Amino acid sequence: MESMAITNNVTELIFTGLFQDPEVQRACFVVFLPVYLATVVGNGLIVLTVNVSKSLRSPMYFFLSYLSLVEITYSSTVVPKFITDLLAKIKTISLEGCVAQIFFFHFFGVTEILLLVVMAYDRYVAICKPLQYMNIMSRQLCHVLVAGSWLGGFFHSIIQILITIQLPFCGPNVIDHYFCDLQPLFKLACTDTFVEGVIVLANSGLIALCSFLILVSSYIIILVNLRNHSAEGRRKALSTCASHITVVLLFFGPAIFLYMRPSSTFTEDKLVAVFYTVVTPMLNPIIYTLRNADVKIAMRRLWGKKNLGME
Repeated sequence: MESMAITNNVTELIFTGLFQDPEVQRACFVVFLPVYLATVVGNGLIVLTVNVSKSLRSPMYFFLSYLSLVEITYSSTVVPKFITDLLAKIKTISLEGCVAQIFFFHFFGVTEILLLVVMAYDRYVAICKPLQYMNIMSRQLCHVLVAGSWLGGFFHSIIQILITIQLPFCGPNVIDHYFCDLQPLFKLACTDTFVEGVIVLANSGLIALCSFLILVSSYIIILVNLRNHSAEGRRKALSTCASHITVVLLFFGPAIFLYMRPSSTFTEDKLVAVFYTVVTPMLNPIIYTLRNADVKIAMRRLWGKKNLGME
């Protein structure tokens, strides 16, 4: 952080935001505030239900509760600031605040990617090696896999930040976005950032692409293996996998679109970013609970107990 202060005249950055029109911004506030609240409440409910319910003790739900926790933190690094900025005339953030936002956004984003890979592995073992499932997916391994996901996210983010804090910022201070990300910030550096841009893109892009390929191939193996199962077993497994695959596509589609091509100032980029920062985290609990009878039953039980307690 000290090196930043030495080489930088810029201490504060200004976001251009999503739209310029104040009326449109107010309309966005009315739409996005309930969406964010639904994200926190929906994912929070899943975390609570899994931790309280004795019927949801399997590794799948253990991972699901951590995924929901990451969704809350991931969304919270960007959305509260974005929502309050919609009502502000000038949207500012300190340079340190901007770097912190980049760190946490990438930290939680990559943790989520790795958790999705872990969940795919869990489904692979459950469907392809059902008899050894409880031996392979021991409590200890589950904890190691979750810790590994958090560590992977942390190391990824540290690399991104070490590259960013060495850049000098002495000129313009307007970021053409509604939150801090690497490419928009790099455009403000008063030096050539081609090499840094390539490293950062490789770091983000390779993690996203490799994880996506692992996920796709694991689900193909699962689907091929399902031919050996009974019709009832097939239906249950397909139902679970369908919700996993939906979440994977919703998360990776926009991320690959943004990071695997040259950076630009297209408004579409911002709209795609809205999708994966604001909308997707809200959809996950809906996708998982609507397609999962066990979670729905556990939630009803939980609410039943709460209502009885209130009476």
